[in-house]
Amino acid sequence: MKRMIASVTLAVCASIAFSADKPLAWPQFRGPGGSGVADDQKPPIEFGPEKNLKWKVAVPSGLSSPVVAGDKIVITAFEDGKLYTIAYNRADGKQAWKKEAPAKQIEAYMKTEGSPAASTVTTDGERIVSYFGSCGLFCYDLSGKELWKYEMPTAKIAGNFGSGTSPILADGLVVLVRDETKDSKIIAIDATNGTRKWEKKRRSLVSYSTPTVLDTPGGKQLVAAGHGQLIGYDLKTGDEKWAVSGMPSGPCSSPVVSEGVVFFAGWSPGGPDDKEFQLPPFDAILKMGDTNKDGALSKEESEKTFVKDFFEAVDANMDGKVTKDEWSALLKFMSEGKNSAFAVKASGTGDVTKSHVLWQKTKGMPYVATAIAYRGQLIMVKDGGLVTAYDIKTGKEIYVQERAIAAGRYYASPVAANGHIYFTSLDDGTVTVLKAGASEPEVVAKNPKLGERVSATPAIADDTIYIRGHKHLYAFSAKK
Repeated sequence: MKRMIASVTLAVCASIAFSADKPLAWPQFRGPGGSGVADDQKPPIEFGPEKNLKWKVAVPSGLSSPVVAGDKIVITAFEDGKLYTIAYNRADGKQAWKKEAPAKQIEAYMKTEGSPAASTVTTDGERIVSYFGSCGLFCYDLSGKELWKYEMPTAKIAGNFGSGTSPILADGLVVLVRDETKDSKIIAIDATNGTRKWEKKRRSLVSYSTPTVLDTPGGKQLVAAGHGQLIGYDLKTGDEKWAVSGMPSGPCSSPVVSEGVVFFAGWSPGGPDDKEFQLPPFDAILKMGDTNKDGALSKEESEKTFVKDFFEAVDANMDGKVTKDEWSALLKFMSEGKNSAFAVKASGTGDVTKSHVLWQKTKGMPYVATAIAYRGQLIMVKDGGLVTAYDIKTGKEIYVQERAIAAGRYYASPVAANGHIYFTSLDDGTVTVLKAGASEPEVVAKNPKLGERVSATPAIADDTIYIRGHKHLYAFSAKK
C-alpha cells in the first residue's frame, strides 16, 4: 500500500511539474514561433555521452527535429518502408505511442542526405500534426488517437531531393508550404476537423523552408521563403501582401521574426555571386565521362564524374541520360539565386525589396541551418564551423566567418537559452556552446562528440536539451 501511495504521489508531482511548464515549450520546428530561443530555460552547457545524460533511447531513422507536446517528445520516423509519428516520455525516454501514416507510395528522396520523415511535427498543446510528403497531414491527440487526416498525393520535389518543409500551427490553422515541380501551393487547414480553409498558388518550384508568423497592425501574416523570393501572406485569407526578391535558389533555411522585423539568411551553391562553387559547362562534363561520344551522360558514365552524386536530380525526364538541355536548365535554376542575409520591415504591398529592406549582407551565409536572432545579434553558421554575427538593428558586422566551433557541416539550426547559443555539427554530433551577445566568438564549452550524425535541430524544455541523432534520442540536463 505504501508503495502504491508513493507511486501515485510521484505521478501527481510529475504531472504538476509538466503542467507548470509553459504550455507550448517547444511546439514546432525551432521552437516557440520558430525562433530557436528558450530564454527562460537553463540547459547544461557541458554534456556528452558520459556527462549530464538524463536518458538515451534508440530511435528509427528520420531527420525530423524533436518537439515537446505535453509530457511527450515527438518525432517522425521511417522504418521498414513505413512512416510513423512516435512519442516518448519526457521523464524517462520510454516510447509512449507509435502511429503509422499509411502511404500508397513513398516519395523519392536523396538517400544520403534526405528522408521521407524529414518534416518536424507541430502542436498547439492539444493536438499533434505530422506531415509526410508521401501522403499528407495527420492529426493526433496527445495520447496518439488519430483525430483527422488530410490526404495529399505523393510530392514531386525538384531533383527528387525529398520534402523538407514542416507544418506550423497558428490561430487554429495548420499551415503548410508545399513547393513542387508542378502545382506549388500554400494551404491552411482547420486544426479542429482537418477541412481546408484556403489554398493559394505559389510561384516557387522548390524550397525546403518552414514558414513563420508575424504580428502586424493589419493582422497576422505568414512569411514563407521560396525560390528567389520571400513572401508575406495574410494568415486569415492567404492573400499575398508583399514580397522581397534576392533569395537563394531552392532555399533550405527559414525566415525568423524578432521585434517585429523579419530576418532571412541563406545560401545555395552555384549562384552568380558564388565565388566558392560554380558548375562547369556541359562540354567539360562530357569530357569527363562521355565514353561512347553520344553527346549525353548516362548513369554508368556519370560514375566517372562528380555528377554521380546527384545524377537523378539532373535527369529531369528520367530517361537515364543527362543531356545538354537538362544541364542548361540546372545552370539557369542555380543562377537565379542570390545569397544574402537581410532584414525587412513587413509592411507595404507588392515588391518591397527597394522600399522596406532595412539592411542586407552577403558574407557568412548558412546553407541548411537557419540563423538565430538573439541578444541583439543575428547569428549564423556556415559549413566548416564558420560563425558570423550581425547587429540586428543596423546590420553592422560584429564578426564574420570566424572558425569558432567544431569543423564540418551543419544541418541543425543553432538554438539558444540563458545567454548561450548551441551549435550541433552534422557528421559526429559535436555541440559547441558560445556566449551570446559577445563582440567576438567566445566558446564556453566544446562538448565531446556524440559519435553519430545529427541533422535535426535540438529542442529545449525542462532545463533539458533534447538531441535527435541518426540512431538515438538524447536528453541532457544538469544533475541536481
